[in-house]
Amino acid sequence: MRRGHFIRELAESGCYLKRHGKRHDIYAYPVNGKQAPVPRHPEIKETLCQLIRKRLGVCKSANLETQS
Repeated sequence: MRRGHFIRELAESGCYLKRHGKRHDIYAYPVNGKQAPVPRHPEIKETLCQLIRKRLGVCKSANLETQS
């Protein structure tokens, strides 16, 4: 999955960029206060996207599933 698409998906779920790291950006989900690092690679594997979603406690948007 393209990184930009994944970031857009996180933003639509309510996550926001908390801070920049050296090689990762830290995203937070204000509903439960959880945080997860997101790498700055142009392409992120789907398994890693699932792990980040799980760490943040967000589900994949049904809205985005129909668009893909």
